[in-house]
Amino acid sequence: MPRPTSRWIAERASVGTSTVRRPDRTTWIVLGRAGADVAVVFLDAEDVELGRRTVGADSWATWAAEIEAGEAVRWVWNDTPRWYAELLAAGTRLARCHDLRLCHAILRDSALVRADADLRVHTDWDATPHADPPAAAPTLFELGAAPDAATGLPEFLDDAVREFARQRTAIDGSTDPGRLRLLTAAESAGALVAVELRAAGLPWDPQAHDRILRGVLGPRPAAGGTPMKLEDAGRRVRAALGDPSANLDSQPKLLRSLHRAGVLVESTSRWELAQYRHPVIEPLLEYKKLSRLLSANGWAWLDEWVHDGRFRPVYVPGGVVTGRWASSGGGALQLPRQLRGAVHADPGWCLVIADVAQLEPRVLAAMSGDRALADAARGKDLYAGIVDTGAVATRAEAKIAMLGAMYGATTGDSGRLVPRLRRTFPRAMALVDDAAREGENGGVVSTWLGRSCPAPSAGWHAAQSLASAVEASGGDETRARRWARDRGRFTRNFVVQGTAAEWALAWMADLRGRLAALDAVPDSDAAPRSGAVFSTRPHLAFFLHDEVVVHAPRERAEAAALAVREAAASAARLLFGDFPIDFPLDLRIAESAQDD
Repeated sequence: MPRPTSRWIAERASVGTSTVRRPDRTTWIVLGRAGADVAVVFLDAEDVELGRRTVGADSWATWAAEIEAGEAVRWVWNDTPRWYAELLAAGTRLARCHDLRLCHAILRDSALVRADADLRVHTDWDATPHADPPAAAPTLFELGAAPDAATGLPEFLDDAVREFARQRTAIDGSTDPGRLRLLTAAESAGALVAVELRAAGLPWDPQAHDRILRGVLGPRPAAGGTPMKLEDAGRRVRAALGDPSANLDSQPKLLRSLHRAGVLVESTSRWELAQYRHPVIEPLLEYKKLSRLLSANGWAWLDEWVHDGRFRPVYVPGGVVTGRWASSGGGALQLPRQLRGAVHADPGWCLVIADVAQLEPRVLAAMSGDRALADAARGKDLYAGIVDTGAVATRAEAKIAMLGAMYGATTGDSGRLVPRLRRTFPRAMALVDDAAREGENGGVVSTWLGRSCPAPSAGWHAAQSLASAVEASGGDETRARRWARDRGRFTRNFVVQGTAAEWALAWMADLRGRLAALDAVPDSDAAPRSGAVFSTRPHLAFFLHDEVVVHAPRERAEAAALAVREAAASAARLLFGDFPIDFPLDLRIAESAQDD
């Protein structure tokens, strides 16, 4: 059967068609709510409207699946979690979308977009993401607008169409449309992945989790009680302080107790405490570690977040200013390694676990075109490669120097070692140094694909102006310099971390498609707890900045692993063309995510 054309899709609109100008290109389907039903506008590749219609809530998922199975389409909506979660629950997977909210945020702030772009004034699209679609309050363009007299469809649908047009106009008129098209496509693909990760869930063994907690903390206490080993660590801390009533869970009170004992720290951070030699340090560090595990991932977390053998966190794409993901529920991005033994594949299935070695330094080499750094990274551990150049003596020094260069450390070992990198890798170091200088001067920097950092605040500018005034005090000048340096460190890292996030989005988007193309297994070999869409085929189950976990039937595990590797190579080509940089993966296939 031949693939249907845009005219075929327009006929499904049932409200009439316009002249179809390029039927071989993607059809855009703009969605909105009409009460419980779905309102639809069809657009061709040149924004010519093909038709409109409404789809009943009871047939929406089936109708979307029929459209998806036909011609290549891209779904346009205001907020991916609110639309896509219900489709996945009904067994309908979509290939592509354009998330108007996420893309508006990128284009509004991008330095590549013209300053007078029309979308910048439409602040009604500056909406926040919604973590849990079923429980969320009504959102943008879902507030029951009156129907249009001519079409009978809600007026907000035209608002969505206009915003989509504003975004495409902003991209077309930008200084680099290709990069922004790629960035908005990757961001929208990431939004689909985030919903799918929650729908499929990460296979989790609650019994294994409980065994880990019991081994580390002791038996589970009664409600409101303190685990035995945490209680013991607390007693040893108070004994070392000579203060039986010391409050160990209040930082101000704990600091006062430490000061009375002669430990003159300014904070209770691990690195600062470790600089002191005192009997309280060892038990206090143990107490803090146990307390953190209990509060962040203890039995209460297990009861709340793990159900039916799945951990289903809430991911927030673009939740960090650099474009990195955040989590608004479940703490998926802060899971301690000691709990990885609880991540366990279903019977007959495996986990394909892959993380990228030294992602950010490799991205820096590619962005800057520094072939010397790329050569040091090729086919081996990048830090060992830096040692081989003679820039530093040990791998530990190489890591300290590179992290110092990317994060702006100027003291200690970093301050001593970074100048050596400047001599050996001048292009890479110049890129981050220039980004820092731009930030210190109040400028804006952008990632490889065009995500820009926020401009300095009015308070920042006021502090810089005050420092240059005749009546400025020494304190004013010191504050201005400190704020300038802080912003420089931020912009220095922004360009690298943000571009690494873009590479990761490209990796996941490509991998998502490759996994969907793999053959399914029979229902008898299914993993039903992964949901209707993912129960019979390999699928993404977890993501953490530079790591993915794929849940795959055992007989598809090798094919899934190959897809992971090929997607990484494809992401490198997509972003950096033929520049000779590789992104090697530490990849293994196992039943458990427990570290070897």
